[in-house]
Amino acid sequence: MVFLRSVGGAESGPVVSGDGVRLRTPQLGDYAAWAELRARSRAFLTPWEPTWPTDDLTRAAFRRRIRRYSQDVREDTGYAFFIFDDAGDALVGGLTLGNIRRGVTQSCGLGYWVGEPHARKGYMTRAVAAALGFAFQRLRLHRVEAACLPQNQASIRLLEKAGFAREGYARRYLCINGQWQDHLLYAMLQDDPRPPAR
Repeated sequence: MVFLRSVGGAESGPVVSGDGVRLRTPQLGDYAAWAELRARSRAFLTPWEPTWPTDDLTRAAFRRRIRRYSQDVREDTGYAFFIFDDAGDALVGGLTLGNIRRGVTQSCGLGYWVGEPHARKGYMTRAVAAALGFAFQRLRLHRVEAACLPQNQASIRLLEKAGFAREGYARRYLCINGQWQDHLLYAMLQDDPRPPAR
């Protein structure tokens, strides 16, 4: 696993290379690929995500998103990544290490999405493994937390395969698809065992 710092002014940020995937900070030039993949995957993603704003796929909304991502990196409060297939350099999804808390907790939350054409192909498993290396080695975090809907079997399998431990059940935890929904809570600590790399 290699951590790099990309070059390019305000849009620069970390780049993480993993097993067949590359995680890179989103840039304005990614708009067309991102909008196409999200639009194509909308029905697939809707049950698992917050309600999309009406302008979510517009260029203006994407610019706002990029500005927010850049501010999060500058303030060390979050690191958003787009996930690319190393073989063909295709955008396959996204991953965020967000809500970073320093001080006595040294923790963050993990969120992710994968485009429907790329689901169930192992991309997210490899991306999460790379992101965990970045979180624990580069960011020096102690704990990475994640939550998923109890009926989201794909997410449950992903988190457990990555080595996360189920820690609890939060009632009406997040507003997903327009409704406050219960979530399973998972976490991984810096010194927890992780599955070996392929």
